[in-house]
Amino acid sequence: MAYPQHKIAVAPMMDWTDRYCRYFLRKISRHTLLYTEMVTTKAIIHGDREHLLGFDPCEHPLALQLGGSDPHELERCAKIGEEFGYDEINLNVGCPSDRVQAGAFGLCLMKTPKLVAECVAAMKGGVKIPVTVKTRIGYDAVDDYQSLQAFVAQLAEAGVDQLTVHARKGWLKGLSPKENRTIPPLNYELVYQLKQDFPNLPIGINGGIHTAQEITRHLQAVDMVMLGRSAYHDPYLLAALDQDFYHVQGQLPLRGEIVAEILTYLEQHPDLPPRKMFRHMTGLYRGTPQARAWRQLLSTKAVEVAALEAFMEKHPEA
Repeated sequence: MAYPQHKIAVAPMMDWTDRYCRYFLRKISRHTLLYTEMVTTKAIIHGDREHLLGFDPCEHPLALQLGGSDPHELERCAKIGEEFGYDEINLNVGCPSDRVQAGAFGLCLMKTPKLVAECVAAMKGGVKIPVTVKTRIGYDAVDDYQSLQAFVAQLAEAGVDQLTVHARKGWLKGLSPKENRTIPPLNYELVYQLKQDFPNLPIGINGGIHTAQEITRHLQAVDMVMLGRSAYHDPYLLAALDQDFYHVQGQLPLRGEIVAEILTYLEQHPDLPPRKMFRHMTGLYRGTPQARAWRQLLSTKAVEVAALEAFMEKHPEA
């Protein structure tokens, strides 16, 4: 199956890109590809699948990111994800956390390219939707281009539909996951070189990207740009990116209109604590005169729907 050419994506982020965050982001952008948090194969096989995998239909296009290293388990979970209606299955080969390493998946899988290729092939054999991989440019002292090229060659041979590369290597020991997002230096050129060497493989880039100008520059060399915390902390950016990169016409949605849609969702789900939704929305007014008041409002743990309605009445033009 040909991989759909998504230009912009929001990265899978643990504790952040849950179903409520994604619902909120989809009210801002119609086209951005969204990813779930990483979900482990063990959790899917043995846990509450509706709780782990359920989502609102409006979240499409939506990819499920899996964490695992057993080809049979990954194939089984990919099939389950396809049955749930996901548009893509993504394998995490980039997370450096100790917990993930203990499960023998994430970044440590870069040490075993053959196994990753077997995992990709198994998932490809089990589903009709695209199977993709998110990885890094290297790990520990293994950060030369030849090693990365050889790794990608095995994935390409296994039939991977798309590869997104965080343009930093990761350290399996000595740095926390947070430090691994900032301390290893960015090397975009390695990702650009991959695209030159694998011209038929769709390749996305991730890491340290914040503005439309930066996205435009990267898209001259690769196929997709994946935003992480920049999209979470400044989600309204995605509305402008719809216009810039997907040619959406008309005015940007007012922030108040977005909030109104979220409040309607909460009315339709009276058992959902509003805080589960509100915690993802603190950056909505970033860059506006109302930003500080909005953050302060949502930082109140007991904030109620009525307080947001009052805020919108006071700032209807925002």
